[in-house]
Amino acid sequence: MRALATVFGVVILYSTNVCHAQLAPPNEMGVAMGHLHLNVRDIQADKKFWIALGGVPANPIAPNANREIVKFPGVLVTIAKQKDEPTGGSEGSVVNHVGFRVPNVQAAAAKWKEAGLTIEPGTNGRKDQAFLTTADGLKIEILEDPSQTVAIKMHHIHFFVTEAALPEMKAYYVKYYGAKPGKRGQFEIATLPGVELTFSKVAEPAATTKGRVLDHIGFEVANLEEFSKKMQASGVKFTRDYRKQDIFGITVLTDPWGATMELTEGQRQY
Repeated sequence: MRALATVFGVVILYSTNVCHAQLAPPNEMGVAMGHLHLNVRDIQADKKFWIALGGVPANPIAPNANREIVKFPGVLVTIAKQKDEPTGGSEGSVVNHVGFRVPNVQAAAAKWKEAGLTIEPGTNGRKDQAFLTTADGLKIEILEDPSQTVAIKMHHIHFFVTEAALPEMKAYYVKYYGAKPGKRGQFEIATLPGVELTFSKVAEPAATTKGRVLDHIGFEVANLEEFSKKMQASGVKFTRDYRKQDIFGITVLTDPWGATMELTEGQRQY
């Protein structure tokens, strides 16, 4: 009961900052960050984790007994239970981890510990960084931005690919999604509304995301049917062609390095 009350208290604490959580407006190509689609063993336990972290449950637009959605500024976290249990955590896959930002890492970490979450310290004793890991192995990096006006928001998706693939992957997301190229410290990045795509090198190619705890990444796309046809005309292969699912437009593909992408239209209604 105490843990439940503490989590409830955290929800109240964050609610004034995230009650208006929404996806970012799209870029010139119509693309913005959409969702993180998790494949978990226990939907309700995972939902409690994300609420304790500072998210807000979404009202069901298209009800699904095997799916819950928790909202943060800039991203929807879709929590689902598939037929097969997750084959692994995010580490070891092409998406090593995802990142969020808070105004004060140490203050946020103290509240999360009260709510029963396990916090790992920042690298080399950094106070402006921390890490959490979900029960199914999704690694989450927390970074600090003192100027931030909301309690927590989406920041980055961190891809791990071979050194030779780094410029290719960055160029791919610039070309096909209109991401803005740049650097953050030592990292090569490409930025979309609502998210930074971060690229780091590993010695060997990483595993695909498909079937792991972070099964796929979702981008929200305006005029999705036309957008997907243009991608296909330029040679991009799709796993699932455009179709209407529930009340949303949807199409699925996997990038050349194994990151599965679900493109949607209509999820910003949440």
